[in-house]
Amino acid sequence: MDIAAMIEKGINMGIEYAPKVLLAIITLIIGFWIIKKIIHFSGKIFKSSGLDESLSTFLASILSVVLKIMLILSVASTFGVDTTSFIAIFSALMIGIGMALNGTLAHAAAGVMLMIFKPFKVGDLVIIGGGATTGTVEAINAFNTTLKTLDNKRIIIANSNVTGNDITNISGQGEVGVELTYGIGYGDDIDKARNIILDVGKNCPYILDHPTQGVVVSELGDSSVNLATRPFCKSEHYWDTLYYMQENVKKAFDKQDIGIPYPTMDLNMISK
Repeated sequence: MDIAAMIEKGINMGIEYAPKVLLAIITLIIGFWIIKKIIHFSGKIFKSSGLDESLSTFLASILSVVLKIMLILSVASTFGVDTTSFIAIFSALMIGIGMALNGTLAHAAAGVMLMIFKPFKVGDLVIIGGGATTGTVEAINAFNTTLKTLDNKRIIIANSNVTGNDITNISGQGEVGVELTYGIGYGDDIDKARNIILDVGKNCPYILDHPTQGVVVSELGDSSVNLATRPFCKSEHYWDTLYYMQENVKKAFDKQDIGIPYPTMDLNMISK
């Protein structure tokens, strides 16, 4: 075949397929834009229907994947690809990929479990893995859960790692008790220290009147008498309450000459 014939054949192929390629590109661009709008509109419908925000985000994520697959199949048909065969090949490919990426499928299954059992929802303050990760739930997606930490970092955790760990939902009950312990010296007045802690609690803008705050002697430690208290507040004010009490109890103790002892050791020297 001479060069002229090859060039002519290339031109003919270009003329034949260029419109299809251009149409495919335009279809993809417009299709992804439409899908984005559909997902945004669907999210509003899910929320207005009363669905939990976590479930709404999860359903929108699944819908996005399905629509994108349908778009790709539609574009493939413009090139004369038999979509029936393509679907069969795609299904077989997905099975193979699924066997290779069974961890990813486990994340998706874990996402479904999070939707069914709802250990938390978007907006809850949670601790994942016994204190390893603490943050506010931003989104529960098909494969991962996103948390926003107290220092404004974003942590993305695979769903199977979430369900496979201990989950502490601080916000889950609406109101939460803040566990606090203060050590005082053995020579300090317990009742005086108790009244100081209660007074600070009364002045805290976040602590609720009910249940009533109490202060008890929780332990006679090696170097301190430990007083425990558990004021209740709204879940969203957990950290505000904790930090307020820690700072202001220390200041009040200092003003009233109540010492917060540190570990000490007495050494007895025996001379021979």
